[in-house]
Amino acid sequence: MPDIVRITSDELVAEISSLGSEMQSLQTTDGRDWLWNGDAAFWTGRSPILFPIVGKAPGNHIAVDGVPYEMGQHGFARRAEWVLADASTSTCRFELESSQDTLKTYPFAFLLSLTHSLEGHSLTVTAEVENRDSRPMPFGLGYHPAFLWPLPGGEGKPHTITLDNGAEPLLTRLEDGLVTRDKLPSPFSKGHLTLSHDLFEADAMIFAEGAGKGLTYAAEGGPSLKFAFDNLPNLALWQKVGAPFLCVEPWHGTAAEAGGSAEMAKRPYTTILPAGEKVRFTFSVLVTG
Repeated sequence: MPDIVRITSDELVAEISSLGSEMQSLQTTDGRDWLWNGDAAFWTGRSPILFPIVGKAPGNHIAVDGVPYEMGQHGFARRAEWVLADASTSTCRFELESSQDTLKTYPFAFLLSLTHSLEGHSLTVTAEVENRDSRPMPFGLGYHPAFLWPLPGGEGKPHTITLDNGAEPLLTRLEDGLVTRDKLPSPFSKGHLTLSHDLFEADAMIFAEGAGKGLTYAAEGGPSLKFAFDNLPNLALWQKVGAPFLCVEPWHGTAAEAGGSAEMAKRPYTTILPAGEKVRFTFSVLVTG
């Protein structure tokens, strides 16, 4: 069975599993839940980490220098058992290191660490990727946290997404799990979007560019979650249609393009990390209401 680590602040309590280093719950100290509970009737995920790809690969295969490797949707990190490297009252860090098993499907030596920390009303999650190989390492990394819809205390209220930058980013859709090259009109008006379940009948809404470095997910006149993103230029919003959750997904990298290459280095927004170097990707959430 996976190990569960519990961290706390004066205002929040979170639990993180060694399986996938996945957050299992996020509560305010009054007992209200903010994170989706993983009900299998809709979706068993709660807050998976996506690595070394975000989304799908053509035919579930990537290629590295022309050599094909089998790779399932969103990569393997979310289903791997991680090692607890450090923990305190308010912070924990799990690590995933390359192994003989990972090298069979992703031929690079790496160390991936994921740190969850709480301070007051804020949760901060930071992934650090280290290239331990002797050659540049291409990869994608993304977050996939699911929060309740409606938010606690927001029952019966319209729920909205408001971009900090007030932009109207163009919409990208998926075709058999791969991103299309067509850019559709933005559903945002001056950075504001009122959510409805029918928005997701065509699967996720992806905003590959222009969504900015922060947003607020809120019930009108009620509780809210304010997000900030660092080194995560792509944004997706997703739910199973009619399910009581919303995924707010900041990414660096997307699914491969429909009709495009399987090469890792040619996937949209791929990070190519030089040998011996490290890079970080961070998001934070401020819980109010």
